[in-house]
Amino acid sequence: MAHAHDNSNVKRIWMVFGLLSVVTIVEVALGIVKPDFLHLNGIGTSWLNWIFIILTLVKAYYITWTFMHMEGEKTWFRRAVVWTAVFLIIYLVTLLLIEGGYLFETLAPLVRW
Repeated sequence: MAHAHDNSNVKRIWMVFGLLSVVTIVEVALGIVKPDFLHLNGIGTSWLNWIFIILTLVKAYYITWTFMHMEGEKTWFRRAVVWTAVFLIIYLVTLLLIEGGYLFETLAPLVRW
């Protein structure tokens, strides 16, 4: 006996698949092309790196929201999961930018970039 498919779930899965595919294609295209105007220094790093960080966060959000079924959870639980992750990601990015800048300045006379 064939199983009945819920069209709204199928449509939703295809929408998320399309969104994640578009974001991934944009990331890969920017990684290959690396436009010169995006290599200008932004806040702590180049604008290209900030675009990658933001697009990765967008993908992580949609993966969590859809495949961990967060839209059906209570508001306080969603906020606890999302805000904890956001805080930890911002903390990690901040530390990486600070330490990366320090290493670049320290090793610049020794390494040919």
